[in-house]
Amino acid sequence: MAKEEAQPAAESEGGEIDGAVSLPPEEELDQLRMKLQEAQDRFLRGQAELENFRKRSRRELEEERRYAEIELLSDLLPVMDNITRAVEAAEKNADAASLLAGFRMVGQQLESVLEKHHLKRIEAEGQPFDPAFHQAILQQPSDEHPENTVMLEAQSGFSLHDRVVRPTQVIVSTKRGEGE
Repeated sequence: MAKEEAQPAAESEGGEIDGAVSLPPEEELDQLRMKLQEAQDRFLRGQAELENFRKRSRRELEEERRYAEIELLSDLLPVMDNITRAVEAAEKNADAASLLAGFRMVGQQLESVLEKHHLKRIEAEGQPFDPAFHQAILQQPSDEHPENTVMLEAQSGFSLHDRVVRPTQVIVSTKRGEGE
C-alpha cells in the first residue's frame, strides 16, 4: 500500500508543472528543443544588437573627434577676416597708429574667442614658481622679490580646463650671491 501511495505522488510531482497536464516525453522534448532554439535566437539577436551598438558608438565617437574643432574654427573665422581687413587697410593707408589699433582689437577679439573655448592665460608674474605651470628660462638674483618668485613673463602660458597647453616661460628670482 505504501508503494501505491508513493506512485500517485510521483506522478503528480513529475507529470504536472504548475498545474499543467503532463505531456508524452517526445512532445516534451520537442517543446524543450523549441524553447532552446528560441533562447539561442534571442541570444544571437542580442549579440548582433550589441555589436551594432558598438559599431554605431565607435562611428559617432570618430565623427565627434573629427569635427571637434568646428565650433572653435567658426569662431576664429571673424578674427581671420579682421586680420585680412587690417592688412588691406594698411596697404591703402600707411598710418602705423591705426594699424596698431586695428591689430590690438584683433588680438582682443582672438583672446575673447579663446576664453570662450575655455583657454585661459596662466598668471605668473609675482607668483611663486610652479614647474607645473611655469618653465624657467632664466634665474636672476633679486633684492625686490623673494627667492623662487616669478619676476617676469617672457612668453604667456595657457591652460585648457585643468590641463596646461603651454607653460608660461618665466624669469625666476634667486638670492643675491647664488646666480652671480
